Amino acid sequence: MRERATSVDPAESGVPPEDLMIAVEQLVRYVRRSATAGDLSATASTALGRLGREGPQRLTVLARSEGVSQPNMTQLVNRMERGGLVQRVADPSDGRVVLVEATEAGLQIFRQRHAERAHALQQLVEELAEPEQRAVKVALPALARAIQDLRPPS
Repeated sequence: MRERATSVDPAESGVPPEDLMIAVEQLVRYVRRSATAGDLSATASTALGRLGREGPQRLTVLARSEGVSQPNMTQLVNRMERGGLVQRVADPSDGRVVLVEATEAGLQIFRQRHAERAHALQQLVEELAEPEQRAVKVALPALARAIQDLRPPS
């Protein structure tokens, strides 16, 4: 770990919300770029990640969750299916409904990308002074909990 010459107490920084937003955007871009396994587009990566975390989903739900049109999601799923990352399966509760699920190969890519991102974030945090590291380790999980609390029940 590299110690910084000066360290600002994050609780007393008085950083404007606009600057925090810029910092979040930079962090997300940095961590996303660090995941290279599978050579996936951003949308394919997030869709595969959702399937890996949440399990099989209807194509319409997946499209809505990812903020893309159903035709665009259909094209993406077709490409991912040809690549062996996802497959269509019958819904066990209603055989007329088709779900999209990650294959074992898709789950492997998901896990590898997740590990790459975690490693990149860990390296980034290790560049901070100890008080800043502690602040990040408290703030990020707290923000994740706040996001979960804002989500409407499925």
